[in-house]
Amino acid sequence: MTHAYQEIYLSNAQSMLGDAFDYAVNTCNITGSDFVKMFIASSISKRMENGEPAYIAGKSGIELVVEIVAETMRKEIHTEPQVHFGRSKEYWIGWAVAYYQWHSSRKFSAIFKAVSFEDLQQMYYTLHEADIFKFVGIVDARMKEYFPETNLKRIRAAYGCTQAELAQRSGISLRSIQMYEQRNKDINKASVDTVYRLAKTLGCTMEDLIEK
Repeated sequence: MTHAYQEIYLSNAQSMLGDAFDYAVNTCNITGSDFVKMFIASSISKRMENGEPAYIAGKSGIELVVEIVAETMRKEIHTEPQVHFGRSKEYWIGWAVAYYQWHSSRKFSAIFKAVSFEDLQQMYYTLHEADIFKFVGIVDARMKEYFPETNLKRIRAAYGCTQAELAQRSGISLRSIQMYEQRNKDINKASVDTVYRLAKTLGCTMEDLIEK
């Protein structure tokens, strides 16, 4: 699986987003759901997704919050951070979501559509001491429930062509396309040539068609 950026930055990114959620909610009194909306709307979330060094290793969580609030609300924050003994629930939420985003390469906006801040709060009680892969498995299942269509079907529909048209233009059999879209065949196990031809026809990358 291709991750969002190099693993050497992962721990820093997790700490940064964990500190950001903790500071926003527990010090600045921003509700968790509101901070999620602000974070997704900001360019900071996209920069983290793209693995920009400054936004996965070069800043503090507090600096992230200051930028997010300034960009989305046109406000300045001057609240002094509080001392916490131990990691808060909000810290764990940011820490865990940062891991999942790196692991899956999904957009933060998609992750928070499938799993709300309130959902994550409930997960904390049973998952904060568990292996992170248990969290990954649960979120993967939520993502599949929320986005039931395969990437191939979604992109084909957005491109505006039928299965038959895609088959004709790409040279991939109609039956194969139908089976990929119905999950009767795993596109992740398709040949590189097959995925390349589908992606080239649809004007997307091969990675866009792979199911996370």
